[in-house]
Amino acid sequence: MAGSEAALGRTERQVVACVRCPRLVAWRREAARQAPARFAGEEYWARPLPGFGDPAARLYVLGLAPAAHGGNRTGRSFTGDASGDWLIRAMHRTGYANRPVSLHRGDGLRLTGAWIASAVRCAPPENRPTSAERDNCLPYMTAELDALKDVTVILTLGAFAWNAACLQAAVSPRPAFHHAAEFRRPDGRVQLGCYHPSRQNTATGRLTEPMLEAVFHRARHLTAPLPG
Repeated sequence: MAGSEAALGRTERQVVACVRCPRLVAWRREAARQAPARFAGEEYWARPLPGFGDPAARLYVLGLAPAAHGGNRTGRSFTGDASGDWLIRAMHRTGYANRPVSLHRGDGLRLTGAWIASAVRCAPPENRPTSAERDNCLPYMTAELDALKDVTVILTLGAFAWNAACLQAAVSPRPAFHHAAEFRRPDGRVQLGCYHPSRQNTATGRLTEPMLEAVFHRARHLTAPLPG
């Protein structure tokens, strides 16, 4: 475990210092300068976001990218925005999080058995990263998965994360994304698909809380150690 934590620490430092994508570097800083009134006076993180969670995780949750005024503000993925509210609430109800809300880095949130990361580590304009920006970030996912040796399931939130995870594992042909999609990757891990808990999906009913929780229950079943 000490070796895994050291490797994760090295990756974290590399992520936070990353300036590979000039467009994203400029946008994450601009978003901080143009903070909405409700966040006026807050100090924004405005840097890339490393993954976070349990170094002994068996589940790896992959989102799209940090929100301009969520993770880009708070310094932790799925923290301080509506998508994070949905995700952490579902993870709490299924035993992966010790509390149902994710507000800021010092809020006491702890994950057990899970790790959360994003396919793209910087907030992109209009939540739309480019394929080149995605590819620049793929080595960070690989480094985290290499360190998280107990991970057996990768849960992707949305088609973008699904495709990024397929690329990371060199999956060809690529299985089609749909909610509750599931297949075994070449590395032996199971990849699950879930609609992203974005406002667009939750407000329209495309994704409901029972649907989201059901995917985490499926992940829990798949990550359960074999008897004996």
